[in-house]
Amino acid sequence: MNSDVDLHAAVISSDNFTIPPQKSFDYYQTRLRFYSHSDGSIEALLKILKQLSRLDLPGKEHVEGYLRHMTRSNRRARTMFSRWGTLLIFLGLLKANGKASLEEVTRRDVEAFIEHEQDRGIKITTIRMRLTGVQSFLRHLAEEGIVSRDVFGKRIRLQLPERLPRAMDPDDLQKLLSVIEGNRDRAMILVLLRTGMRIGELLNTRVIDVHMKERRIEIYEAAKNRLGRVVYLSEDAVFALKTWLEERNPWEEYLFYSRGNTDTMSYSTARCRFKKYIVKAGLDHKGYSPHTLRHTFATELLNVGMRLECLQVLLGHRNIEETRRYARLTDKTREEEYFKAMAVIERGDSRGNDRCDPELEAIFEKAKLCTEYR
Repeated sequence: MNSDVDLHAAVISSDNFTIPPQKSFDYYQTRLRFYSHSDGSIEALLKILKQLSRLDLPGKEHVEGYLRHMTRSNRRARTMFSRWGTLLIFLGLLKANGKASLEEVTRRDVEAFIEHEQDRGIKITTIRMRLTGVQSFLRHLAEEGIVSRDVFGKRIRLQLPERLPRAMDPDDLQKLLSVIEGNRDRAMILVLLRTGMRIGELLNTRVIDVHMKERRIEIYEAAKNRLGRVVYLSEDAVFALKTWLEERNPWEEYLFYSRGNTDTMSYSTARCRFKKYIVKAGLDHKGYSPHTLRHTFATELLNVGMRLECLQVLLGHRNIEETRRYARLTDKTREEEYFKAMAVIERGDSRGNDRCDPELEAIFEKAKLCTEYR
């Protein structure tokens, strides 16, 4: 290997690439930190291959091929680590069941994987995510002619509970805002509340992405689905941001950063800051998280009449059905109809309303008279 580029090409393109000796591996892994590709997928691949080389699992060479395929597809580093963790469980289960090669995999092995995770008490959402990973791996193997397509058969569907998104109670929100200390934290929480940004998107926001004159923030790649979008700033968020921008170190690249740290603020740090104010406001028993601010943003906009199609774009949802969940919380027409009907019931007038519509009654009466005089 003569350069970082040579190593890069070898890792993601050559099926014959093997992990170099330990010293060489560490050397190249360090040098690759300076090689710009995706968001660390090359480094992730090298780390995974290093772990894989130490394990006795069936089909290791096919796992390597699949991981290189993921890297060529520009998958994120965290996606690769998550997929690797899923494959470790699946391949370990195959080995425990006496399967020595991936050619022996059947649909029953996939079903056994699901049952294994259910027996461990894993959440259904996590099981579905891992099932998606296993199916993606097996689909890749089927395209390579390694496993039979019969392994898929009838699609396996896991029923998920349709939970409502949880917004903050208006009184709780006021309590939270009243206890925030420091311009940085106030700006961070208000921007989350007024833009609906995911916490990861805000922490990855650079100063050049913020356009104060136009009162907007450009998100070039969403944290969850890689969908770029623009969000807008309210008056109070603009004021809080201006105050923070005047105070912050102008040489820092990211909008929010930890004190004494030249890199972006970590999620754990941001979550701890939010948790501190939740406790201070006496709301720690209610289970609020930074993501609750995104739910609150969506709920408040629907409450004042924003169309679902507009909210979908602001939230960065690919499917409007994701956005429609919030409508179940904020359907004012349904709410008004309920209380109107309940008021009639509580007055004891419901019996009188059992009668038909007056126009229909007139038609029925006329028909009755005609029948009597025939």
